[in-house]
Amino acid sequence: MHFTDTSEAVRAWVHGWALSRGTTAPSSMPWGFTVTIGLPGHAMSHVLPTADEATVRELTGSTTGPGVWLKAFVPAESLASWIAPGWSLPGAPGFLMSTALRTGSPRIPPSLPGGYRLRTWARAGVTHARVHAPDGTTAARGQISVDGTNAVVDKVETHPAHRRRGLGRVIMGTLTGTAAERGATVGLLASTAAGRALYEATGWHVTAPLANALRGPDPARNARAGHSASAPPAVSPAGRAR
Repeated sequence: MHFTDTSEAVRAWVHGWALSRGTTAPSSMPWGFTVTIGLPGHAMSHVLPTADEATVRELTGSTTGPGVWLKAFVPAESLASWIAPGWSLPGAPGFLMSTALRTGSPRIPPSLPGGYRLRTWARAGVTHARVHAPDGTTAARGQISVDGTNAVVDKVETHPAHRRRGLGRVIMGTLTGTAAERGATVGLLASTAAGRALYEATGWHVTAPLANALRGPDPARNARAGHSASAPPAVSPAGRAR
């Protein structure tokens, strides 16, 4: 681990993640942080560096608005047994990962398959990288924020039609190299289970498990609406996963 404990790593990650997403700074809470997102289906995220059953039960039980996410750095089966009714765990569990960034070394230009082009640009403290396919469409992309000596990689993805061509490595190498040039010494990211192998192959290590819970529509509001033809159909929490 590149931090003294999980809480320190989560603190660094949540601030860099908020910077990457262009939100307001995380608000400190007794149990962790709240990040206001303000998007449909993702109103805010509660981030719990050291989640426990009592805290999760109290927090999820007192939250009734839809589109609220809870990120806890515990095994998914633990979080699933703690959340209140109306919450669900959409998608597969993930991981918080970290790596040491190479500083002071010259960055080697990435090697791309024939016809592919790499474009990078920076905006508001976030560096974006995008690989364009020969037909001009986006084949792979990602971004990274730098907050002091910490860098957070975010939104890395490769289009299914362009996988197994090394484009993910190009994106990761470009982003982390740029962050190191800006003074970052440690990288952090939230990975899916599917992405873990790519990151481990390039020197990243699992720091903690990561499970996400989502609050669906207000059951009381749905009950008041009843089952009349004029009432909108209920949306399952899993269907709102982002």
